[in-house]
Amino acid sequence: MKKLLSIAIVLLAFSCSKDDNPSDNPADLKGAVEIKFEHVWGPDAAPFALNQEMTHPSGQKMTFTTLKYYISNIKLKKADGTDWIQPESYYIVDAAQTPEAKITIPDVPAGDYVEVSFLIGVDSLRNTSGAQVGALSPEHGMFWSWNTGYIFIKAEGSSPDSPTGTFTYHIGGFQGEHNAIRSRTINFNGAVLMVKPNAKPSIHLMVNAGRFWHGGVQLSQVNRVHMPGANASMLATNFVGGISFDHLHN
Repeated sequence: MKKLLSIAIVLLAFSCSKDDNPSDNPADLKGAVEIKFEHVWGPDAAPFALNQEMTHPSGQKMTFTTLKYYISNIKLKKADGTDWIQPESYYIVDAAQTPEAKITIPDVPAGDYVEVSFLIGVDSLRNTSGAQVGALSPEHGMFWSWNTGYIFIKAEGSSPDSPTGTFTYHIGGFQGEHNAIRSRTINFNGAVLMVKPNAKPSIHLMVNAGRFWHGGVQLSQVNRVHMPGANASMLATNFVGGISFDHLHN
């Protein structure tokens, strides 16, 4: 009798420990998602590269030496319509990474996702919190001051069409009519991003750097933006219009 009682206790303990294991609960399963940013040029999506002269469809010539920008407040939408928002979501995308820039989002709940959205820039709360750490550290050269906040998009280079021979776009501003924070929602056009443990699916986006000069913007007139204002707001709108969905990898 004692032997049977001992066996029952062991089986009960095993059953309880199994039920308490989070890895056995589908709601607790998580995976990582990668977002790839492929930088391209012009209406034909030609390859983009730093330190290489390119000709804009308008005829203007320019050579980028720097192109980097903040991606923040990432949100993924599930097939059932619910959203998952990544906490502490701040990344710098740098075109110096080749052949494409990548960011990795950890601890995404397992499931099927049909859409991603994010900000290009840094939200107003973090802009008013002073210099911080990680991607928000001033060491990255993307911070103006406690009063002005972060540089959301930095594009620098040279051009024979500029009156100074260079262009410097430091785009920011988080309040008022010239708020330069921009949001972008990317639908996967019927494709499904499948997140699960021990896998890293990826979202492949195209970023067209030629869009800065969309709508007839001329380097002869706008070659230097170093503070929030109408030109910064316009260039931010142009730039976000050049971000588009290409494909998924599961």
